[in-house]
Amino acid sequence: MPDTPISDDVLPDDEPQLFQVTDNQALERLDKVLAQLVPRHSRSRLQTWIERGHVLVNGKPAKIRQTLHEDDVITVYEQESPEDQAFTPEQIDFEVVGESMDWVVVNKPVGLVTHPGAGNWGGTLLNGLLYRYPELAHVARAGIVHRLDKDTSGLLVVARNEVAQTHLVRQLQARTMGREYLALAHGRMLSAGTVDRPIGRDPRVPVRMSVERPNAPKAAITHYSLLRGGQYMDSNISEVSCRLETGRTHQIRVHLASLGHPLLGDTQYGGRVLGDAQRQMLHAHRLRFDDPSTDTEVSFVAPVPEDMRKVLEGIQWK
Repeated sequence: MPDTPISDDVLPDDEPQLFQVTDNQALERLDKVLAQLVPRHSRSRLQTWIERGHVLVNGKPAKIRQTLHEDDVITVYEQESPEDQAFTPEQIDFEVVGESMDWVVVNKPVGLVTHPGAGNWGGTLLNGLLYRYPELAHVARAGIVHRLDKDTSGLLVVARNEVAQTHLVRQLQARTMGREYLALAHGRMLSAGTVDRPIGRDPRVPVRMSVERPNAPKAAITHYSLLRGGQYMDSNISEVSCRLETGRTHQIRVHLASLGHPLLGDTQYGGRVLGDAQRQMLHAHRLRFDDPSTDTEVSFVAPVPEDMRKVLEGIQWK
């Protein structure tokens, strides 16, 4: 075989797989044949490998729709999938506000994804936790007990061992873990109330959650109380404290929007971007739970981040 013309920094050090095209594979498209030869990978992933130069035919860079001929030699340099790379330790900046041998309490910054997923297979809080606390590699989900949205800031607890994780998860399930959020919502809200409406995927927009005829709805309960009201850039704004009984995806955002009071900056659920409110104005302010080792209650408070502080300072309170 002739030397590959692709530079060494494109191909991995691992030994490639070699396949010789048979008579019944001749005149077929490369991607179709590869899907038969390497069935554990999807065709779309194989096509990506071809496009990025990780597949050669007779030593030369291949094309997805390339027609094969009998005795052609296919060279495949297998690539790790994004999912395989998701649990890689990375040096990520985040604040730890408390820790013990059993748990870590993190003040998650705005913009940091909690857990790897589609579109965010790296650079997450989980990757940073694995870097700072290597023992979390032996705990499911690196010890993450509950999540915060990418653009929601504030407190969450991480278990450092399986026993502590089980203890903390049971507190969540029993609704004894205390989680309070500060939110800035559009409009003038009532002094206090409870939203008890199941949440599921929006049947029209799958990336959204909904309380209106949702798919696979799950029980969701949010208690809220009005702290104060005012005006920001000629818009009525309510500062609200929200306490969760359950922890559904986007729960506070969806529940307040269902009342006609979407969060300031939360364009996904009907909120508007105003001034320094360039993301949903939601912050996990207080967290309390029973220590798995001592059964004594521990609690934490995190101040609002800079962008939310600027908005609060700019509101004309009444």
